[in-house]
Amino acid sequence: FASYYGDHMVLQKEPAGAVVWGYGEPGAAVTVALSGDGGLIVMKKTAPVKAPSGTWTTVLDPMDRGGPYTLTARQGSENATLRDIYFGDVWLCSGQSNMAMTVLQIANASQELAAAARYPYVRVFAAAPARSDVELEDLERIDLPWSIPTAENLGHGNFTYFSAVCWLLGRYLYEALRYPVGLVEVAWGGTPIEAWSSRRALRACGLPEDAGRRQRGEEGDPGAGLVFCTPLSPALSSSVSPHRHLSGPQTPSVLWNAMIHPLLNMTLRGVAWYQGEANAFLHTDQYNCTFPTLIADWRQAFHAGSAGQTEPLLPFGFVQLSTYRRQSPDDSFARLRWHQTADLGIVPNARMPGTFMAVAMDLCDDHSPYGSIHPRDKQNVAHRLHLGARAVAYGEKDLVFQGPYPTGAILEVTRGLLNVTYSQELVCRRRDTRAFEVCCSSQPSPCRWLPAPVVAVQSRMVTLALAGCGTLALGLRYAWAEWPCEYKSCALYNTRGLPAPPFL
Repeated sequence: FASYYGDHMVLQKEPAGAVVWGYGEPGAAVTVALSGDGGLIVMKKTAPVKAPSGTWTTVLDPMDRGGPYTLTARQGSENATLRDIYFGDVWLCSGQSNMAMTVLQIANASQELAAAARYPYVRVFAAAPARSDVELEDLERIDLPWSIPTAENLGHGNFTYFSAVCWLLGRYLYEALRYPVGLVEVAWGGTPIEAWSSRRALRACGLPEDAGRRQRGEEGDPGAGLVFCTPLSPALSSSVSPHRHLSGPQTPSVLWNAMIHPLLNMTLRGVAWYQGEANAFLHTDQYNCTFPTLIADWRQAFHAGSAGQTEPLLPFGFVQLSTYRRQSPDDSFARLRWHQTADLGIVPNARMPGTFMAVAMDLCDDHSPYGSIHPRDKQNVAHRLHLGARAVAYGEKDLVFQGPYPTGAILEVTRGLLNVTYSQELVCRRRDTRAFEVCCSSQPSPCRWLPAPVVAVQSRMVTLALAGCGTLALGLRYAWAEWPCEYKSCALYNTRGLPAPPFL
């Protein structure tokens, strides 16, 4: 079997067929047998070993949820056996350090770790960080083979394995679905989206294959780069600065090659993504292309790699960026959040179908021992993510999975007011923030952004004062800052406690 497979794993249940693959003697045939708990064979497949790669692949018949099963691959007198296998839903979790944070690092860690043993049917697997200049067929190393969750493997260390966001998402999904969930983590701190993108995806966005390797600084100049106000964290290595040479895991396509490409044969149910902090300092304004393109490219690649078993519109959930520096005048985090939605503010949308988003800008953590860029409240992140998964991936009807979003605005010129209508009933938690700003200029660019105080909040309408703006209100934005509000205290939420996302 390929290195991805092992005892205790979860394979994708029906209606898809799980893909199984591995290595053998070229020219020979491999017989794959699936047997139930009592040893009764329920399925048998034969696959030829291809030359010169020495690999074989077979698609199992769609299986109902449950287990345990035993999977055996036999070639001549040799055989390999995997035990305690279940069928359920398999989710891939990827991104940078906020995805890599372990359960040990989050709020209420001891309580969460103690609860792990109650979820033996949420199985976990973590690939080791690896990079390659060429596309690999198998993982180089594994940090955590398929395992039943324990306090030890969920809290192995800092930014190692297993991902807290991934674990909590899987646990919440299991509580809703009540059948096995398999979680596959492939994450690396401080990495930009370009490293996770294939070369064809980078070309589609006009980025050359060596994009970022030679930026405005002299190549090899160790002094070139941004000056950070706080010590650098795993999320923000100075090597992601747009002024210096990109190397190591920041190099374009190296993580796609070594950590994603080897998994393309897998049959998946969905993807969860938490990345973007690095791109607040590298190719920020290309993210409205690179992110939708990565999603489309991964979908096509997993669909093709799994012989059509992973659905073409693979559900793809992501976390919108949280916060970093409290008083920063820089708007790169705000721009990146906007670009995460392909500049449309909300998902799913026409450019990003089949996607869902967890807003996290109100889950800030000034006292995180891992730096404010690593908030410890991953429970609310995963809860919001799992609501989106239930609505978008599982088609749960009438489930409120996102906060209110503006549907229109009417200017009352004589009174100097702007009435903004929202899609849901509003709860206003803070009126005294500079949440809303209007562009008061005779030219749309550059905008002169001025605060627009909240005058009144009705059921689905916010009334803003435009003092000093007159008839020249050309734009409106909300929560457009690196640190737009305090913990769970942004201006607007819905009645379910889900925050209104930022918009421009």
